Amino acid sequence: MAMRKFLMIGLVAALLVACGDDGSSNPVTDSDEDSSSSVTASDVKQSSDSESSSSFSEKAKSSSSSSAIASDVKQSSDSKSSSSSEKAKSSSSSAKSSSSDASSSSVVQPSSSVAYVEPCRTDRVDTCEYGTLTDERDGQTYKTVKIGTQTWMAENLNYAYLQPTAELDSSSFCYRDSASYCEKYGRLYSWDVAINICPDGWHLPDTTEWNTLFAAVGGSSTAGKMLKSTSGWKNSGNGTDAYSFAVLPAGYGDNGKTYDFEGTDADFWSSTEDDSGSAYDVLMNYHDDVAYLFNLGKRQAFSVRCVKDE
Repeated sequence: MAMRKFLMIGLVAALLVACGDDGSSNPVTDSDEDSSSSVTASDVKQSSDSESSSSFSEKAKSSSSSSAIASDVKQSSDSKSSSSSEKAKSSSSSAKSSSSDASSSSVVQPSSSVAYVEPCRTDRVDTCEYGTLTDERDGQTYKTVKIGTQTWMAENLNYAYLQPTAELDSSSFCYRDSASYCEKYGRLYSWDVAINICPDGWHLPDTTEWNTLFAAVGGSSTAGKMLKSTSGWKNSGNGTDAYSFAVLPAGYGDNGKTYDFEGTDADFWSSTEDDSGSAYDVLMNYHDDVAYLFNLGKRQAFSVRCVKDE
């Protein structure tokens, strides 16, 4: 009986609490409404934040993935176009001029005392000061010509660096791996080989010596025309060969893997480095009269003209 009274008293107390002290039929107070509303909003916010976080995370992943893909595409594109981009200079005269100016400003220019030399070769007369050079390493003989104070090879070097039994070796190349191109244009050399490839008493010219040559024939803006051969260039892009330097459009190679621009471009190494991976080269092409200086990767295979030691 005592237990039942205790249970009844507990039940009545519970009912009073549920109904409120004033007997109101409203089971939820204002405070309870705020609390309930707050909890609901919090729940919604947490749910929204969760969805937003999930959505943002997925977008971020997607963005990251897109960026990675874009990066991969760019890298792939850059990789595919690396060889052509290094040679894109031959198809854009304005780009060449800009790049040439930047390169030229980085290298030593000839002194203003370099005298202009009158052309020694025309259609009717040839008063150039010629000579010959016999390479004792393989017995090949090259024509030479004196222009101002310098004596240059008037032909491209054709020395097979490693003296292979086949027509090719790993350091110098015939354009398109054909011996007939070596006979016509000489060989193409990577910079690391070109720097020491000239015969005794001769050397690979630096940018100062190239610029001295350009100044002697009227300046770099017309040196291409003055030094290019009178035939062999695409679209009548021949020169006057006014100094019997006879630059031919030998093209270039990329470490013996690809070859391009035969008929349109001539590239010659200089001994001047830009950094550990690149060095300066001289470019002449078929569509203008300029002789350009560029800095390109040492793996490129270019022609070599040696100048006599002073």
